[in-house]
This record gives sequence, C-alpha cells and structure tokens, in this order.
Amino acid sequence: MSHFNYIDLFGFLAALLTTIAFLPQLYKTWKTKSADDVSLVMLILFITGLICWIVYGLKIHSIPILFANIVTFIFNFSILILKLTYRNNTQ
Repeated sequence: MSHFNYIDLFGFLAALLTTIAFLPQLYKTWKTKSADDVSLVMLILFITGLICWIVYGLKIHSIPILFANIVTFIFNFSILILKLTYRNNTQ
C-alpha cells in the first residue's frame, strides 16, 4: 500500500490547473451553443490521449494522474458532445 507523499501535492496542483483550464471552453461552448472554433480532430486526439493517461495512472496507482485525467476527460468529452450536437443544429 502506497502512502501519500508531498510530491503528490505538486501532482494535485498540476491536476487542478490543467483540469480547470478547460472550464472556460466548456462554458463558452454551452453558452453560445457553438463549437465551431474547436477542432474535432484535436478533441478526438486529446480524448484518446486522456484515455491512455487514465490507463497509465491505473497501472502505476497514481491518484493525481487519475484525478486530473478523469475530470479532464469528462470536460472534453462534454465539449465533444456539445460540438457534435450543435453542429447538427446549424444551417
């Protein structure tokens, strides 16, 4: 069983900062009902990378890596769903 160490605090700080960085884009996409300025290819590649990070975090039992990437996955997957939804609503 691994014990919490202080270097994990830096991991949690990194997780917090990189995760909340996507909140403004998610909010803007939801509020404007447009995601034209967000690249579909970037979202798919990024989400794929997040899945890889989640698997890696599980394998090395890293809570900061898991926390950051699971929450970031949820945010970015939400942006992807909004992008696909709003794309169908435009003329």
